[in-house]
Amino acid sequence: MGQQPPEYQPYQPPGQQPPAPYGFNPAAPYGVDPFTGLPYSDKTKLVAGLLQIVIPLGIGRMYMGQTGLGVAQLLVTLFTCGIGGLWPFIDGIMILVGNPRDGNGRPMRMS
Repeated sequence: MGQQPPEYQPYQPPGQQPPAPYGFNPAAPYGVDPFTGLPYSDKTKLVAGLLQIVIPLGIGRMYMGQTGLGVAQLLVTLFTCGIGGLWPFIDGIMILVGNPRDGNGRPMRMS
């Protein structure tokens, strides 16, 4: 009979894993954002937002991996004798209602 032709394999760019059709995907242990296709962060926006609101010193931004912005919020709050704490407080609300990304640019999970 002859040789069988190889099965069709779709083109996969080098260095990338093919998507897992079912089950666990090791490249995205927390799932994938359905809109962007990016893997979810290991951080949650609920924790980040509540840290920003309850402790308005930039702690939530530091938790998200955005330490530069967190330190800036901390310094503004300290140098304005607490009045600058309004910035992290409002930022915490924006984190809760928006679609924030962590320090690596991945979308954050809801909870």
